[in-house]
Amino acid sequence: MKIHFKAAGSIAAILILMIVLTIPKISSAQGGLMDPGPSRYGIAGLWGKTFDPVTDIHFFQVTGVAFWDYDPIWRDWAPESMKFKIEGSAGATYAPKTRVMASLSMVAHYELDFLAGARLTPYLEGGLGVAYTDFQVTDPEPPGETQGSRFNFNPMVGIGLEFKGNSGGSFFAAVRLSHLSNADLNSENRGVNAVVFLVGRLFDKRR
Repeated sequence: MKIHFKAAGSIAAILILMIVLTIPKISSAQGGLMDPGPSRYGIAGLWGKTFDPVTDIHFFQVTGVAFWDYDPIWRDWAPESMKFKIEGSAGATYAPKTRVMASLSMVAHYELDFLAGARLTPYLEGGLGVAYTDFQVTDPEPPGETQGSRFNFNPMVGIGLEFKGNSGGSFFAAVRLSHLSNADLNSENRGVNAVVFLVGRLFDKRR
């Protein structure tokens, strides 16, 4: 199976533009127009396994999450159920060898309110990040193209479920498809695809 995300370069450009547009609006919020801080925080354990071009890489990371409402950043158009979050992850592969991994991502988080119950809220999410891996994968099929870089872009898409416990705390679980590639910034760019599972706890900001 071969899955190549040739649009990763365009996605990366969009992400950079989003960052440029976001910074001045957050800065204006810091000037007193609105509260620019995150509305929620979270921590999660992340487990993943590659499925293309190799299937033997397993990894685990600890992920920290900060949520923002969209209104303080992109006002007037964002629905209330849309959130924006930044995730930072660090960990390592544990099979077939131990190698360091780290990433930083911007993710759009959309709650499916029409399917929500008293305690359960399903959601969709998608985003893009940058990742470092202390290894490079080589395609076992001829001509044996490699990743070409240890620094890569990391687009992702997933579904999840938030659960409110009896004590008032919130927990979540999600499954994602994750991709690593360098957007053809290197002469070799064999993308690596993985399925990722997250389980974690959310904390509302005290105001």
